[in-house]
Amino acid sequence: MSRREGSLEDPQADSSVSLLPHLEAKIRQTHSFARLLTKYAEQLLQEYVQHQGDPFGLPGFSPPRLPVAGLSAPAPGHAGLPAPERLRLDAAALTALPPLLEVVRRHQAELNPRAPRLLRRLEDAARQARALGAAVEAVLAALGTETRGPRPEPAAAAAAAAAATGAGVFPAKVLGLRVCGLYREWVSRTEGDLGQLVPSGPA
Repeated sequence: MSRREGSLEDPQADSSVSLLPHLEAKIRQTHSFARLLTKYAEQLLQEYVQHQGDPFGLPGFSPPRLPVAGLSAPAPGHAGLPAPERLRLDAAALTALPPLLEVVRRHQAELNPRAPRLLRRLEDAARQARALGAAVEAVLAALGTETRGPRPEPAAAAAAAAAATGAGVFPAKVLGLRVCGLYREWVSRTEGDLGQLVPSGPA
């Protein structure tokens, strides 16, 4: 019997079993939150680029993809993983993001003290990533699934990122661009993963 990708049902369970109403509501609410944050993340990235000056934002500019300690982009095979595993990865990434975004905010406060909207967006993004990560973990708990596996070490990742900003203005700007891009990628990925679990299908 074929199953819709991302089904939460146990492969051994009867396919007629449906999500409990409270779980369905929790998934819908978290999915709506992730969809809203996907829009905010795009706005943050645009705002960030706008304040970095040349060559950022120029057509054809391709910044180096600096590694970010404790965080990487969603793997190519992410979509093929079981739903609980995808959500665990989403939650772990969202947990790692707030201290990294805070490092970027502090650096931008030095470079662009007259860009209050950018600084506010970075501060909001850190808080919202933390809230979405907690909401995803609540969904996992409601599913009876533990958020097991290696947990990120946000303090160590933030320390590494802070050290990287000391390498010079341009590398620090590139790191900030990378962090903002990863924030957008993981929030969007979380939206997609949750959308697969909404009974009516992706919005």
